[in-house]
Parts: sequence; C-alpha cells; structure tokens
Amino acid sequence: MSNANGTMNLTLKVWRQPNAQTAGKFETYKAENISPDMSFLEMLDVVNESIIHTKQDPIHFDHDCREGICGMCSLYINGRPHGPKRAITTCQLHMRSFTDGETITIEPWRAKAFPVIKDLAVDRSAFDRIQQAGGYISVNTGGVPDANEIPIPKVIADEAFNSATCIQCGACVAACKNASAMLFTSAKITQLALLPQGQPERYRRVQSMVAQMDAEGFGSCTNTGACEAECPKEITLTNIAHMNFDFFSAKLFREEEVHAENHGG
Repeated sequence: MSNANGTMNLTLKVWRQPNAQTAGKFETYKAENISPDMSFLEMLDVVNESIIHTKQDPIHFDHDCREGICGMCSLYINGRPHGPKRAITTCQLHMRSFTDGETITIEPWRAKAFPVIKDLAVDRSAFDRIQQAGGYISVNTGGVPDANEIPIPKVIADEAFNSATCIQCGACVAACKNASAMLFTSAKITQLALLPQGQPERYRRVQSMVAQMDAEGFGSCTNTGACEAECPKEITLTNIAHMNFDFFSAKLFREEEVHAENHGG
C-alpha cells in the first residue's frame, strides 16, 4: 500500500558482514519514494544508488536472471526465505506486498554450510558439490530418437519434471530449523531415479549424493515441512520419501551382494 503520492517510504534493517570470519551487524537505511511496482531487487538497487552517492560501500546481494529462474536472489525477508509470498523468488516479489512506512528486515541464508561471502551473499557451492557427487547420468543412453521411443507413463514423467524444477536457491535450507538440505538433494536424486535412463546408476547415485550432503555439514531432516512450504518451485516432501526408499534399498542390496560373495553365491 502506497502513500498519497503513489510511492512508499520504508525503513530497511540490513545485515552487513564483510566476510565469514568477521562479525556482522544490522545497519539501518531509508528507502524513499519507492514505486509499489518495483521488484524487491529494484528497490535495493535504488537504495544502493543512494549509498554509493554518499561514498559508502553498497549492500552486496546475489542476483542474475531476475526472472525467477536462476535461484540466485537468496534473501531472508522479515523472517521468511524470499519474503512473504508463496511460490516466488525474491526477484518476483514486488514492493506492493509491503506497506508504506513499514520496517523490513533483510538477512542472508543462515546455515553453516552456506558461509557468508559478504553482507547478504552466501557461498552455496555445497549444492554444486552434492550435484557433482552423482546428480547426472554417465551411462550410454543411446541417441535422441532412441530416448524418445522409450515409453514413460505420464504420471512418472510429470513427477520427474516437477522434481527437476528445483532451482538450487537454498530456501529449503534457510527455512529448516536444522539447515537440512534433504529437499534439494532428494529432488536432484528423484528427477533421475524415476526415469529409465537413471536406473543403472540409481543406487550408487543416492549413496554418493547423501554422503556428500552429510560431509558438507547440513543438518538432519525432522519432517516439519518448512522446506516444502517455502520452496519457490513447490518441490514436495514426496521427493524425500523417494530418496529415503532408494537409500535404504541400496544398503539392503549391498548387504545381499556381500553375503553372496562370502558364501560363493
């Protein structure tokens, strides 16, 4: 809601931190004459122009596509990842979602595995390493015409596609009280595990990616569902169920293999 002039005047409490090794603190800034039609990142651009004009260091934050695709705009706004609206990223959040005169608190993702680079920007390369541990298909699946000829039930194809919509933003980690990465990891596992091309490496994949997730220092999942509620792409907890099933199945199959080897089976 805007004022009589059709603009908004806001107070921002922004987390400023030089790096992961230095303590941070909140700094207060004024955001004046803000159009309700601006995106949240455009508002920060305007504030940064004012800060730069006074010869001060601007607020550092991640952004790239500004179209809800890349997942870079990872901001914790008024206690929620990506702000008060559901199923959108920060760059899709508009200032009309706030009220003239409101105070907005802006923080980075809070997780041991996401160390602060500077201010609101965090290092999310832990996600990249989880993906590199097994989130791919390396076996020969044939040419494109061959792949298109493989019959896949629509319900399976739709579920795999829904899992693949994860944009690796980290909102699930930021929302979780334990900073768990289970929703992200399970989505990257499930999108391949549901498809025939992903079957040959299915159990190696889940073991490798879960092991890397644990090595990165993410917390455990306690099924509170905050990750699903705050995910901008509405990735569901069903993915975690799929991953857990595959993980324990992989362990069972390995035990059977060891038993057969020891008994000459």
